Amino acid sequence: MAVWRIRTEIDDRPGRLAALSTALAAAGGNILNLEVHVAPGGVIDEFVVEFPTSVSAAHITACLADAGGRRITVVPASRAELVDHTTAALLVAAKLHTDPRSLPHLLGELLRADDATWVYGPDANAPSEDHTLIVPAGPSRAVRLIRRSLPFTLTEAARADALISFLLPLATDPVGHPLTLPDFARLTVRPLRDDDFTAVREMHRRCSPLTRRGRYFLARRNLTARMWQAFCDRERGITLVAESDRGVVALAHLVYTPDPGVGEIAILVEDAWQSRRLGTELTWRLLTLARSRGLAELRAHLLADNRRMRRILTRLGAVIESGPGLILEARLPVVSARLNRSPLPATPQSHHI
Repeated sequence: MAVWRIRTEIDDRPGRLAALSTALAAAGGNILNLEVHVAPGGVIDEFVVEFPTSVSAAHITACLADAGGRRITVVPASRAELVDHTTAALLVAAKLHTDPRSLPHLLGELLRADDATWVYGPDANAPSEDHTLIVPAGPSRAVRLIRRSLPFTLTEAARADALISFLLPLATDPVGHPLTLPDFARLTVRPLRDDDFTAVREMHRRCSPLTRRGRYFLARRNLTARMWQAFCDRERGITLVAESDRGVVALAHLVYTPDPGVGEIAILVEDAWQSRRLGTELTWRLLTLARSRGLAELRAHLLADNRRMRRILTRLGAVIESGPGLILEARLPVVSARLNRSPLPATPQSHHI
């Protein structure tokens, strides 16, 4: 028997994974492991499969293509790679605790890289590519990983970033940190509390129909009990409020999705506080929260005429794709987003979003 590591992109809809599994079994394969990775265009299914030695990589590729797979890669694997990934990550973290200087070697071990080295200066700020992953590890320093057999995925980039965070925790807490806007207005950003209902309801009512439509796709004026329950559900995600001395002026939501490693974000900013960079700051804090939770990608659904949110997401590195009707989908890789930049401009005269 031979062991193969197989990756294939697939449409993220019910039944497609079952079709791939059936195709592998029909070709004589025994699935030993399965992981789902986030990809810019959907999801990547990664299998470790045992086949009779008479089954070739070309035959496996053809079977998966017939089952709907795309961009299929089949490379030899070993049984040593079948160590549970969570266990492997914990073992690497324990080794790092003992010897932090071994970070490049251990990152390479975790992600099965062919080469892992420290890089500095301009090389540390170079963008990652398919077979080269740059993992920032402080100012002007990074670990460069090279893997020739398989390209790195967003999920693997998030794992590497999480390991770095184990050694170098985020310098600032995105929740509870005072916020000063470019026009010197001071706000507090904190998690939503159960006793915020009245303040949030009044904020909704102060928003114009156009603003409410931009958030909910229809101009609903009232905060319903069902909406409030969803906002307060800690298992579903986290909701932040931005609060001035006069009450709540904005909401920001990070919601977990059924897709592994993917979160969804949404923001509502009261009209009087728009065009003051508050939306940008809240999006940046949601990104930081997503990073601390090990998410690989954030998505947002927005109306095509919501130019403010489109500009915010594009500046942070999101790719925006057309969706059904007038709705667009923005996909923002968490690790490669521009998190290392200050979310606010240096000059207080600026009044952009």
